Amino acid sequence: MIRIARPADLDAIAALHTRARATYYQGRIPEEEYGGAAELARTREGWSAAIARSAAEGAVLCAEQEGGELAGVAAFRTEAGGATLTQLHVEPVHWRRGTGAALHAACVEAWRRAGVRRARLEVYEHNLRAQAFYAAQGWLADPADSRPGSHRTLWLELPGE
Repeated sequence: MIRIARPADLDAIAALHTRARATYYQGRIPEEEYGGAAELARTREGWSAAIARSAAEGAVLCAEQEGGELAGVAAFRTEAGGATLTQLHVEPVHWRRGTGAALHAACVEAWRRAGVRRARLEVYEHNLRAQAFYAAQGWLADPADSRPGSHRTLWLELPGE
């Protein structure tokens, strides 16, 4: 089931985020940068702010399993006919079970209802699994994004009605 996040979900979301990030950052950047105390506090603060956004500003969506277990989370911002997918994380034990696809579809549906025609995201350059997932969902690499760095920009065009 996909639903809007509630403030009571904050701890579970932050923990899921940290576990998911560890799968692609581990061995590439120092653990302190994705799992240290300061980063964990920043992560929790960021998710708290995202959950508190108004519906006009975006949403945080949770994928919940039977029994209430959080299996995935996605967050996006909307503005001026566009959207930015800021986060999409699936609990590693739930990979390849359709959780990410269901979260993505729920984001796309929310964007369509909001009149969004184009969405943007950034993905860690070494997270090839995520890049393959987004490509399968129709996201395309930004050809103008030739800057060196740790992330790649992707775009998704949403068809009009």
